[in-house]
Amino acid sequence: KNGGPFKPIDTSAPGVKITEHLPKVARQMHHLNIVRSLDSKEGNHDRGTYVMHTGYTPNPTVVHPGWGSICAMELGERLENFDLPHCISICSPSVGAGFLGMARAPFVVQNPNAPIANLKPPSDVEEWRLERRLQMLGQVEKQFAVQRASQAAIDHRSVYDKTLRMMNSRYQDSFNLERESAAVRDSYGRGSFGSGCLMARRLVERVVTYVEVSLDGWDTHTNNFDTLSKRLLPELDKGMASLVSDLAQRHLLETTTIVWMGEFGRTPRINQNAGRDHWPRSWSVVVGGGGMKGGQTVGATDKDGIDVVDKPVGVMDLIATMTKTMGINLSTQYTTPRGRPLKIVDGGTPIKELVG
Repeated sequence: KNGGPFKPIDTSAPGVKITEHLPKVARQMHHLNIVRSLDSKEGNHDRGTYVMHTGYTPNPTVVHPGWGSICAMELGERLENFDLPHCISICSPSVGAGFLGMARAPFVVQNPNAPIANLKPPSDVEEWRLERRLQMLGQVEKQFAVQRASQAAIDHRSVYDKTLRMMNSRYQDSFNLERESAAVRDSYGRGSFGSGCLMARRLVERVVTYVEVSLDGWDTHTNNFDTLSKRLLPELDKGMASLVSDLAQRHLLETTTIVWMGEFGRTPRINQNAGRDHWPRSWSVVVGGGGMKGGQTVGATDKDGIDVVDKPVGVMDLIATMTKTMGINLSTQYTTPRGRPLKIVDGGTPIKELVG
């Protein structure tokens, strides 16, 4: 059987229905769009995560950069002397920078409800002594980079420079959720995902280019419906709805692209353990903001949810849509360390219903 106990409810987008367990998101659906016809082809967790972040299947000859690192390079580095990282991943390490180098790798916040580790100078070291140590470190790093002349050495020095700038930044409080009222904290939810969404809003307000927030636990091969209704969906509902609402109220949604996705979908058919298994063949993602039209559904599957029957969308089409809404040239390409040209959008086309 394919159906489950969850019922659909109306949303703020005319004609668009979603599950009854996302009532707060339902009130924000006029800002969002559901792409219901994605075919990503990769049903393995690691491979699926890689594909959805890069647009490419894993290849032993090259490690592709994640989308966040591309944004850091193409957009973040236009901001001179920016104190915060250009690419931040909350609750999970995400996909790295690949051949773009570790200077563009995500800065990871493991727990948004805890202070950032090692962000403050050691309390038992006087300021003048710390300054001398940093000067000595800089000399050693510079000499090493000259002698070795490698990109890794240059990136290593760059990471240290960025870290020191962040340690001394007046924007450190972007990571401090205690600056928010109890009512705001409660509206997002105080779990790691809700707190991560609140931190994301604060970082976007500071013009951080890319922020990713993860919510784990969706591999529901058993007991799918209780897991979703009692834990995952209530946490997702609070965090996502509050983030979208806050960005819209602050007039930031027009310039902020939201992408809500997993690494693949779940089987339309319920298995013998009241669970759903891996299914990359026909599944949904939600996108909004970034100048996109809102309140739409794109594509459709058959009545059983098994096959795409209208407007099939590939991963590169989704990447192309994100690229366009972020203001990055779709023809941008890099050269890998082996001298191979590589496009950030290879064969994909922006979804015209969303971006024209």
